[in-house]
Amino acid sequence: MKSLKQLQLVLFLLLVFNMWSQEAKKFKIHTVAFYNLENLFDTINDVTKFDEASPIMEMNTNRQDAYNKKVKNMARVIADVGADFAKNAPAIIGVSEVENREVLVDLANDPQLLDKDYGIIHYNSPDARGIDVALLYQKALFTPISTSSHELKIYDDYTRDRVYTRDQLLVTGKLDGEIIHIIVSHWPSRSGGEARSRSKRVAAAKLNKHIIDSLQVIDPYAKIITMGDLNDDPTNESVKEVLKAKAEKEEVDIKGIYNPYENFYKDGLGTTAYRDAWSLFDQILVTKPFLEKDFSSFRLYKAAIYNKYYLTTKRGRWKGYPFRSWSDGGFTDGFSDHFPVYIYLLREVKE
Repeated sequence: MKSLKQLQLVLFLLLVFNMWSQEAKKFKIHTVAFYNLENLFDTINDVTKFDEASPIMEMNTNRQDAYNKKVKNMARVIADVGADFAKNAPAIIGVSEVENREVLVDLANDPQLLDKDYGIIHYNSPDARGIDVALLYQKALFTPISTSSHELKIYDDYTRDRVYTRDQLLVTGKLDGEIIHIIVSHWPSRSGGEARSRSKRVAAAKLNKHIIDSLQVIDPYAKIITMGDLNDDPTNESVKEVLKAKAEKEEVDIKGIYNPYENFYKDGLGTTAYRDAWSLFDQILVTKPFLEKDFSSFRLYKAAIYNKYYLTTKRGRWKGYPFRSWSDGGFTDGFSDHFPVYIYLLREVKE
């Protein structure tokens, strides 16, 4: 009996020591996010693009006031994404539906973000609507090494006319000293219907996969994050068959891609809604090296949709849907017709 009690005591002490060891571990955490900013256009008519069709240019009065509020609202969301756990705004955030670099400068200089000292990576793309993708990064946390813009050449299936759309942005840099690659995309819309427009998004996925493959030829263990408004759900052909993204970590091979948003979609969650149905177009996917079980370098800890109550429509037919900025020819003082998405990256801090 005495030896049994001694054994139990030893086991208890080992358990306490193990728990203490786990609690003593320290981790560095960063948020990486993506947000479709829903037509963040300035008030200036750019004669080189078709910005007259943007919601703000369709307003007859109070354009500047609407623009100022729009920027403020976007800054509020960016400052909040992931902050409840990371205690900081995103270290890196990809954005879409921005008109030019100037609106990004205004966004980064908003008082809610100014202390984050966001750097901007942006290229003008040939999109017919004049909207681009871009990357914002906290200069103290991420150091760009190289950037490039990759043109997507697609054609109308019926007329064979060129369809001008967004380029895909590739950024390689060091996140707290660790090399990662980020691709930011906004794939072609479903204009004309999902089936008719499908080939355009398949082409966008092929370009995305080509960029990923080119990085993995150099380094099979490259840490790659591809994010964006894909205008397709996680189960659509572009994501499942072209990118070959997997819903379960265990199914991802050495050069494979993991999509944490597929199971969210299957559970009925979404980032945007249309005709009484949710879609999960906004996604962040990662390659295998982010999935290793140790935290000796940055690993994927968690993925999420930022769908806080203040971002939702409060009443009416669209109650619960994203509280969009523009409706019925005016500014609603809302945010976006998309919810942001984000992931947490964790790395153990060795003392």
